Amino acid sequence: MEIQERPTETPLTITPTAAAKIRELMAEESDGDTMVLRVAIQGGGCSGFQYGLGFDTEPAEGDLELTLEGVNVVVDPFSIPYLQGATVDYLTGLQESGFKIDNPNAASSCGCGHSFQVEEGAEGEAAAPDANVGGCGSGCSH
Repeated sequence: MEIQERPTETPLTITPTAAAKIRELMAEESDGDTMVLRVAIQGGGCSGFQYGLGFDTEPAEGDLELTLEGVNVVVDPFSIPYLQGATVDYLTGLQESGFKIDNPNAASSCGCGHSFQVEEGAEGEAAAPDANVGGCGSGCSH
């Protein structure tokens, strides 16, 4: 039997501003005190991958469970490598408002910031060649 070493560093961080907004949104839900925030990477979007943020009732088998800034967070095994070092923030500016993920693994991002592309061969996946690099234009379907 081979022993696999798990990373000791937290793969994901949440800013205090994002955590406050998440707690506020959870408080609006009838079962918010038992919910977890699910952070995921999904195929699709303008650039190949898109982020998924949402509330879930409980962790699924194999999920990484974290408590970040007082928020219970779960990440599925597929998403963990793509989120390593990423930060979830909440912006309230004139240009941008809402949740934003700053991801050091993204080689390029859609103009709206909701999807991204990784380097070819990163984490064993090949990114779509030149898939809308530089932005999504007006046809963003995030």
